[in-house]
Amino acid sequence: MHTKIKQKAAALEELILSGRVLWRGNTQTEVEGGPRTMAVAHDVEMESVNLSMERERKEELEEEKLGEYGDGNYPPNSKKVHRIVSKWMLPEPARRTYLERANCLPPPVFIISVSLAELAVFIYYAVWKPQKQWITLDTGILASPFTYRPDKREEAWRFVSYMLVHAGVQHIVGNLFMQLVLGIPLEMVHKGLRVGLVYLAGVIAGSLASSIFDPLKYLVGASGGVYALMGGYFMNVLVNFREMIPAFGIVRLLVIVLIIASDMGFALYRRFFVPENGSPVSFAAHIAGGFAGMSIGYTVFSCFDKALLKDPRFWIAIAAYLAFVLFAVFFNLFLSPAN
Repeated sequence: MHTKIKQKAAALEELILSGRVLWRGNTQTEVEGGPRTMAVAHDVEMESVNLSMERERKEELEEEKLGEYGDGNYPPNSKKVHRIVSKWMLPEPARRTYLERANCLPPPVFIISVSLAELAVFIYYAVWKPQKQWITLDTGILASPFTYRPDKREEAWRFVSYMLVHAGVQHIVGNLFMQLVLGIPLEMVHKGLRVGLVYLAGVIAGSLASSIFDPLKYLVGASGGVYALMGGYFMNVLVNFREMIPAFGIVRLLVIVLIIASDMGFALYRRFFVPENGSPVSFAAHIAGGFAGMSIGYTVFSCFDKALLKDPRFWIAIAAYLAFVLFAVFFNLFLSPAN
């Protein structure tokens, strides 16, 4: 790019000398009897070249700002992936900062590890435990030490471990698809610590909400964590809609909405239309996870290039979340019908 600019400047200098035009600021003076019309033509051409050079200079600077890594340490495909991710996950002001320091170190290990663990648990209960079919799993998961059960609430790990167990093929496929498609790009941008915070906040909020609003029902699935990621992402999108979503983004949002509707429909079926010999599963985790995402998740995902601990919105969200947790603990100890 710099070579082209220098070549154009040299050509322009030669053009001025051959036309015998003397330039001073924005005025031109005829020298040695050269025709004034030629000077005017050269004036127009010089202005055009100057504008072109200025535009190219700006484009070059913009490319450098947008992550055209001058050291050549990153392959072109990596640059392209980071550009796409930045357009979907960040508003314009934060996009440049991300591209300047974008890398895959550490890789998105949190979401991938959680997904593999959930898949392993599902395969265990679907294959090694006796099941009549895979659409809904009953015998294995209801007796699982991971499943949240109202009669075993003293086993506190169940308020988190229920995310590893899923009620059937549609259940786990929907959750894995959403948390991989959305979670990996989020973790590329915000890294595992922040994404893990939002995900686990949704998981815990889901089990606590289920213990309050559906206190006699079982709870399985990672929907609380998945909906927390979606809640935080969509709140960020709503606030920065024009800057974050490309033209075809509406279609993608509609697809995600359809997946959410399908997952919620399955959860409602498991809650209200399960056969008499089965055990209904709570769906309150979906809603609570979404609210956790729209509060904690939004503040975390909107602070990409800012100090999260210095953002008052984060502490307000944390205070509200802790108040909910304390109320849920009090409810489970003294007021729950499951007692």
